[in-house]
Amino acid sequence: MAARKVPHLMSLADLSVPQIQRLLNHSYDLKRQFLPWIQPHGTLPQKVASNLRLPPQTLFNKTIALLFSKRSSRTRLAGETSAQLLGGRALFLGREDIQLGVNETRRDSARVIGGMCQGIFARVGEHEEIEELAKYSPVPVLNGLSSLWHPTQILADLLTLHEHAHLFQPPGSTAPLEDDMRIKFKPLPELRPLTVAYVGDSANVLHDMLVTYPRLGHQLRVASPEKYRAPAPVWDRVVELGCDKGIWWGSDPKEAVHGADVVYTDTWISMGQEAEKAERLKAFDGYQVTEKLCKEGGANPNWQFLHCLPRKPHEVDDQVFYGPRSLVFPENDNRKWTTVAVFDLLFGKWKIFEDDSVKQSESQ
Repeated sequence: MAARKVPHLMSLADLSVPQIQRLLNHSYDLKRQFLPWIQPHGTLPQKVASNLRLPPQTLFNKTIALLFSKRSSRTRLAGETSAQLLGGRALFLGREDIQLGVNETRRDSARVIGGMCQGIFARVGEHEEIEELAKYSPVPVLNGLSSLWHPTQILADLLTLHEHAHLFQPPGSTAPLEDDMRIKFKPLPELRPLTVAYVGDSANVLHDMLVTYPRLGHQLRVASPEKYRAPAPVWDRVVELGCDKGIWWGSDPKEAVHGADVVYTDTWISMGQEAEKAERLKAFDGYQVTEKLCKEGGANPNWQFLHCLPRKPHEVDDQVFYGPRSLVFPENDNRKWTTVAVFDLLFGKWKIFEDDSVKQSESQ
């Protein structure tokens, strides 16, 4: 029998549309399954508590290595809590903790870690680093962030937009009913095609948006200075997937937010770019997301705001960030639930590349 090919996930560009939709549905279902189990003891209605079923424990007795060469809050929290919820353990390996890059090559480290752990969740610098890990690892590797891609962030963004789909319906539409946890299965809310504006630097978050949103029927409008555009390896994937037809790209933030249902921004100065701070702040002057910018640019009256965090005030002002348009903290929370779903299908089942979108739930 031929050896089973080890699956790795570097970017959402690696997944088909049905595979992405399957992950979103699975995230939504697992979230509803797990939430009752982590509520304070005795607070659930008796009917809910008596009908609880144990969520999937596909990482039982398994260890997932969190191989991080960069600082992290959300990605580390999502990784550690996801492994535990699925019955496994997360082992954090920081750059000062192991021999990688000091006395041992990346190739050898991939084999050593993969020989003792059942998955590698890696947060690296250059994208070539994670590609080399995946090349030599005997277990699945998941990209937790690289210089080019950030797939788990975009999954969380999409789940958040689906959960708030009612905000994008015409005025007078019926508001969603409060979630009834007694219902074992509830479909992911449908999301109409949106116009999503991204204002800021072309970095890993935007790159995974570029190869994903247009394939799901959404329009992207991007504003960045001419110097800060997508690198060739990213744009080549965009064109290969036919996503370029759904993307407008210019340098005027006001033009970018025209007709936007969602306005998104990210850091202007990524880790490792600190020496460019003064130059970048000057280049992105006028790109701060504000009510004034979006009104003058003609964003839809009910536009919503996303940011992958951490946020700095020059990227978006307090009025927007902490205001009623902001979905940033539900977006933050969903990093956990989408990571649970990816861990389950990639590390637990090795089935992330199956087009099994007809199932109501992977765990049923």
